[in-house]
Amino acid sequence: MQELIKYLAQSLVEHPEQVRVFRKETRRSIILKVEVAPEDTGRVIGKQGRVAGAMRVLLQVAARDEDRPVLLEIH
Repeated sequence: MQELIKYLAQSLVEHPEQVRVFRKETRRSIILKVEVAPEDTGRVIGKQGRVAGAMRVLLQVAARDEDRPVLLEIH
């Protein structure tokens, strides 16, 4: 899942070397945090959050075998 999100984010931004994905697990969920360069934040979020929404949908499909929900945060 982390590789999928990292690949998607790197393909969208102008500075792919600055993309980092961190995984944090809690008892109730798995949180993937994406960090990009400040000038690339808008590219990852998209207009009205459509790109971020599409990334979340793909993440839900990739994580359907997990026993906990997977959340995506963009920093």
